[in-house]
Amino acid sequence: MSHSPGLFAHLRDVLILPFTMTVIVPWLIYSPSKLFLTNNIYIDLAGGIILLLGLGIFVYTVFLFKHLGKGTLAPWQPTQKLIVAGPYRYCRNPMITGVFFILIGESLITHSLSIGYWAVLFFMINTVYFILKEESDLYKRFGEEYRRYKSNVPRWLPRLTPYKTPQNNS
Repeated sequence: MSHSPGLFAHLRDVLILPFTMTVIVPWLIYSPSKLFLTNNIYIDLAGGIILLLGLGIFVYTVFLFKHLGKGTLAPWQPTQKLIVAGPYRYCRNPMITGVFFILIGESLITHSLSIGYWAVLFFMINTVYFILKEESDLYKRFGEEYRRYKSNVPRWLPRLTPYKTPQNNS
């Protein structure tokens, strides 16, 4: 496949995966906590900022998947090219980081420990998935290019300087 999937495929995959994780699951498990930082404008403001930061990272990474990777965020329509641009120059999984930030922001805004717990569980599930499945799939698809990228870019905690591919030392 040399062209990017259409808008419908991207919307479908966003609705099936991240929308479910950030809207449907939190709605189903929502439980406000009287003990969890209620009536604090600074907590609400921090939650809003974290949520917007996560949403921005998420939208940007979906854009990169469509335009550079020529695939969607879903494993059934993966990227055709390894993305080593934007936030992917600093950490290997910024899309999941964005979704995690959205969940943390939601937890703070809604004062819900249950959504906070879901955020942590979501992060742990994705970490295990990446280690056991996605990283080996990426190596099979992209070979040495991915091995080099993986050895230079951390999974979660961002590098202080952007990773420079051997072809692009700028």
